[in-house]
Amino acid sequence: MADTAQAPAYSLHSRLLLTFSVVLCLFLGLTGMVLDRAFRTSVEAGVAEQLQVQVYVLLAAFEEDNGRFYFGPNIREPRFSQLNSGLYGFVSSPREGELLRSLSALEQDFARLDPGHVLSRGETRFQRIERDGQEYFVSSYGVVWENRDTPFVFSVFETTETFAEEVARFRASLWSWLGGAVALLLLIQLLLLRWALAPLRRLADDLKRIESGDGEQLEESYPRELGAVTDNLNLLLQTERKQQQRYRTTLGDLAHSLKTPLAVIQGNLHDLEAELPASSRESLDQMDEQLQRMNQIVRYQLQRAVRPDVVPPTALARRVHIATVVERILSALGKVYANKGLDIEQELDDSAYFLGDERDLMEVLGNVLDNACKYGNGRLRIEGRFSASGSRQFSIVIEDDGPGISGEHREWVLQRGARLDTLPRGQGIGLAVVADIVNSYGGQIEVDNSPRGGARVEVVFSNVKRGAGR
Repeated sequence: MADTAQAPAYSLHSRLLLTFSVVLCLFLGLTGMVLDRAFRTSVEAGVAEQLQVQVYVLLAAFEEDNGRFYFGPNIREPRFSQLNSGLYGFVSSPREGELLRSLSALEQDFARLDPGHVLSRGETRFQRIERDGQEYFVSSYGVVWENRDTPFVFSVFETTETFAEEVARFRASLWSWLGGAVALLLLIQLLLLRWALAPLRRLADDLKRIESGDGEQLEESYPRELGAVTDNLNLLLQTERKQQQRYRTTLGDLAHSLKTPLAVIQGNLHDLEAELPASSRESLDQMDEQLQRMNQIVRYQLQRAVRPDVVPPTALARRVHIATVVERILSALGKVYANKGLDIEQELDDSAYFLGDERDLMEVLGNVLDNACKYGNGRLRIEGRFSASGSRQFSIVIEDDGPGISGEHREWVLQRGARLDTLPRGQGIGLAVVADIVNSYGGQIEVDNSPRGGARVEVVFSNVKRGAGR
């Protein structure tokens, strides 16, 4: 058998919010990476310019005396004279190796910068190298010194610590601002999505209102994009109600058309009963009984026809005040059974509203109350209350003081689809109709003995809503 389990429902609002959030985070993330790279490039370019200036400072202080090289006292960058300051100057030659270093580099163990590499006159080279786990920016400049064949190479080393700190501060500031921007844009996006999807929420609320019986059609004004949907839904609701009403009317007319010929036949049988001898009356009684069964069968099948199981009766539900319906039924039954002097005890929740067709509720309560009055001795009790769980389950209990329904017949009178001609005479098929209606609303019905000695019928509906009382 194919798996008919439905996929879990998802939220269109959540899906759009997640999609936009991912796109926003990717966009701002790429923006942050581009800005970070641009900043690093800009800072490195600034460092290159500064080190080139330091090379010129080093070159201006470089002097020679009888083949001995030294830095003059007029060097303008104090960090060259400060030990381990992080800024180091070197003068080297591809042939002679290191010629001179600044005072700041006396304790540093640097190998010659790119041995064998010759920088031509005026050539500049900027690079990033690593020595003993420490990164340095290096700017080198080739200078032809007096009568030398190969140029001297003036090199300035500077640690990347200052650069790294500046980049770290920028990154912290950048991602803080971008994070704040993401949070703000997500909040704005959430508000805009709620505003943009508000018509869909109104549509869902209107459909729930119709389902609960608080309305009959979609009355809100909707955007053009939803106009075709809402108009067609309203048309569908109106068509469904008209078709349902037309169906009921047609079946009602059919029932009346069938009842009239049956009533004529039954009347003729009564007339014949007075004229025929007593030996033939037994056959007339059997014919009369079968005519009554035909009436009951027609009524039962018509009730089943207007209540297909595939359509939930609450799909186009209307609110019906249960206490009012009970009063109308009891008022009518009081006139019918006036000779019994009915003593009726009521305990109904006045805030209970049945969500469905009023005629269905009247058929259920009217049938059960009519049986209680017909087969009881005049005392009956009706109680209606919500379940303790606070759901829409509403229990209606009707008790009488009559003979009740025997145990072997309780299953028959409640069994849906049972053979109707097997029911005993006098009990009819009323409770079978009631059970069919209650089941179509997803409810339950139970027949038991009453403490009063008669029958106890409990009907539990799951489509009852609390509302304001009268």
